[in-house]
Formats: sequence, C-alpha cells, structure tokens
Amino acid sequence: MTERTFSIIKPDATRRNLTGAVNAVIEAAGLRIVAQRRVHLTEAQAKKFYEVHAERPFYGELVEQMTAEPVVVQVLEGDNAIAKYREVMGATNPEQAAEGTIRKQFALSIGENSVHGSDSAENAKIEIAQFFTDDQIVG
Repeated sequence: MTERTFSIIKPDATRRNLTGAVNAVIEAAGLRIVAQRRVHLTEAQAKKFYEVHAERPFYGELVEQMTAEPVVVQVLEGDNAIAKYREVMGATNPEQAAEGTIRKQFALSIGENSVHGSDSAENAKIEIAQFFTDDQIVG
C-alpha cells in the first residue's frame, strides 16, 4: 500500500552537511522524496510540533535543539512508507540501532539522533500539514 510519511533531517545532521547522505539512505530504501525544503524552525513551530512531549523533562532541550540550526522537512512516499522509514531510521539510541540505519551511521546521541519520522498514519497527516500544502507535494 502506497502511503506518505513525514521526515525531518534534524539540526545535528544539517550542521554536518549530511542532508544528501541521509537522502541517499532514504532513496536506497525505496522511498521517494516527494516534497522537501530547508527551514529554520521558530520556537513556536518547534513547540507546536513537539507539544505531545510538553510534559516530558526533555521538552525544553528538544525545542532548543530543533531551533538551533536549520532542518530539512520532507514528505516521503512508498509502500508502507511509515513503517519502512521507521525501520530505515533505526532505534532512537544510535548504540542500539541496526547497522546501515540512518541513526547508526549519523546520530551523535539519543538527543542528537539526526532524523524524525512519523509514528502513525494519523500523525503523518498532521505533521505533513504543519509544513506543506497539498500543491507543494509533487509525487
């Protein structure tokens, strides 16, 4: 089943000029990048995006990290794209991530884990709509 998911290449990766390397892993996994742009998240955008974590102790640090440098927001498309991208990203803790995954190759730590991907179809729709209009997604 073809579906779409949302991806962010996080500041720790964009700062190290890894956008192309991350995209190469995404594309090698059979996912198509159907929308992409580089943005510098405002504090308000980051707070809204991560509001599900607002009560967690790491929320402030997360917002601070995500606004420190530009990010690359993307819409990915493919067969079972949500599960596929979660697999390609690897475990949140790069030490536990499988070989060949984005986080195993590029993440610096649990906090600076290089990428975000939607965890459900519902969240993918919400996250995509926060950054893209339908006419900006060309697949």
